[in-house]
Amino acid sequence: MTDAPDRPAPPAFDRHMLEALVCPVTHGRLDYDAARQELVSRTAGLAFPIRAGIPIMLVAEARQIKAD
Repeated sequence: MTDAPDRPAPPAFDRHMLEALVCPVTHGRLDYDAARQELVSRTAGLAFPIRAGIPIMLVAEARQIKAD
């Protein structure tokens, strides 16, 4: 008996979507972070989550990141 049934992997993010999406703050380029499942705006210092293959482009949902 197992503790949890096998769950299907979440839908993959369509990387071609990056061509159409921009940062809602700066209107600049976004980088895809596959490991964290986020779209990163380095200019704004924000990382927008991707949930179930859908990018959540709300500033209130974004994680602040430190500039390198």
